[in-house]
Amino acid sequence: MQLHKKKRIEIIIERPILRRMTDALDTSGVHGYTILPAHGGSGQDGAWERDGLVSAAGAMVAIICILDATNLEPVLDAIYAVVERQIGIVSVSDVEVIRSDHF
Repeated sequence: MQLHKKKRIEIIIERPILRRMTDALDTSGVHGYTILPAHGGSGQDGAWERDGLVSAAGAMVAIICILDATNLEPVLDAIYAVVERQIGIVSVSDVEVIRSDHF
């Protein structure tokens, strides 16, 4: 089976800016992504859990997208424009996929 090299972007942001982020991904040409709830974690300010939050303002989500490396730079520019002044973690990694035509 042939594998195809792609880039995976993982974005962890606060739920209130999710729409801005998905708009930025759509506008920058990302063809698909998956949004997952983040139930808890630990960061610079210590541990946190989704349970017990009074509002969605503190809730976090993870967005995962896979794309061709040739499209990476404009997509990262669009992502940065959203997280520049917000809480957010963005990571990029190399992946291999079996169906290249989906990305």
